[in-house]
Amino acid sequence: MYYLNFLSTIHQRLAPQTYLEIGVRNGGSLALSRCRSVAIDPAFSINRELDGDFALFRTSSDEYFARPDPLAATGGRPFEFAFIDGLHIFEYALRDFIHAERHFSAKGMLIFDDMLPRTVDEAARVRHTRAWTGDVYSVLAVLAEYRPDLSVIPIDTRPTGLLMITGLDPDNTVLEDNYAQILLDHRHPDPQPVPAAVMDRMAVSEPEKVLQSKIFEQLAQASPTATAAELRPQLQQTIAQDFGPAFAPRPTGVGG
Repeated sequence: MYYLNFLSTIHQRLAPQTYLEIGVRNGGSLALSRCRSVAIDPAFSINRELDGDFALFRTSSDEYFARPDPLAATGGRPFEFAFIDGLHIFEYALRDFIHAERHFSAKGMLIFDDMLPRTVDEAARVRHTRAWTGDVYSVLAVLAEYRPDLSVIPIDTRPTGLLMITGLDPDNTVLEDNYAQILLDHRHPDPQPVPAAVMDRMAVSEPEKVLQSKIFEQLAQASPTATAAELRPQLQQTIAQDFGPAFAPRPTGVGG
């Protein structure tokens, strides 16, 4: 399944009230949104028709989240769905996640693009191929180590995979607190040491199977004021049932 088709169905199933997109480019994924949307890209060039309530910011994500109130554009309402497809460099992608989660609803869902490179060349930090994922794949290992409280599900969409994350906790500061050490441990020079399980797409879910899960309706029906701790038991049960216990959220990770 092509990733935009998958994302289109997620928008319909989640019916979010607020949406965040980092990395807009020509607006292909942004055009799927039908709610109040914040879109961030320093060099967007939209060639799609947008039908909705959009706030576009021609700036970097670091600059946007350094604003006094990053939720001013949503009237203070936290994000319920996000698509991160910004600069394909590990530390930038990780910061995008840290910044976004801080302003997220616990009932929300965040999706990373380009998480499953098909070759070591595609995963290079210094781009030299037409198709390029960069080293965003390293976020997988970081979340497994530091944030077992999240449900993290790689999805085998075309062309280079997605990563679906639920169980978000805006009060969790583990990644930010350990950011310097994470870079020391997980940032590598080219050529990248991409795990075979990533390139072979082992332990990933087929998009058709993901779309059969009850998780989307469960999140859509959750209270906007619910906390991560309140939602975690039900999320754990649903994820374990639909995807297997290995994908279910567990107690908070390092330092949390």
